[in-house]
Amino acid sequence: KPRIRACPLRLPSPPRPRATMSSAESIKTKLTEALDASDVTVIDTSAGCGSSFDVAIVSAQFDGKNLLARHRMVNDALKEEMKDIHALSIKKAITPAQQQAQQAPQ
Repeated sequence: KPRIRACPLRLPSPPRPRATMSSAESIKTKLTEALDASDVTVIDTSAGCGSSFDVAIVSAQFDGKNLLARHRMVNDALKEEMKDIHALSIKKAITPAQQQAQQAPQ
């Protein structure tokens, strides 16, 4: 007679709790803290569902960095949040000196 081996019962894993959708305020706080930013503007462009944002950041940490490096710094700061964000548009990633130059009367 062939011997039947019992397989251990495998139940499906319970669903992992999904992170809550990001809010403009939580993204602003995260960027301010991670980049020691002096000015952060975050606009939710997704009509409130928390999946699309425009951001503008002023940080001394951007000094000496090219645009690509600055954008990487922003994306790294929002690494966890990016799992739920569909679109992030970095409108500005500038230093305080660049901000002052932009605001100076011409």
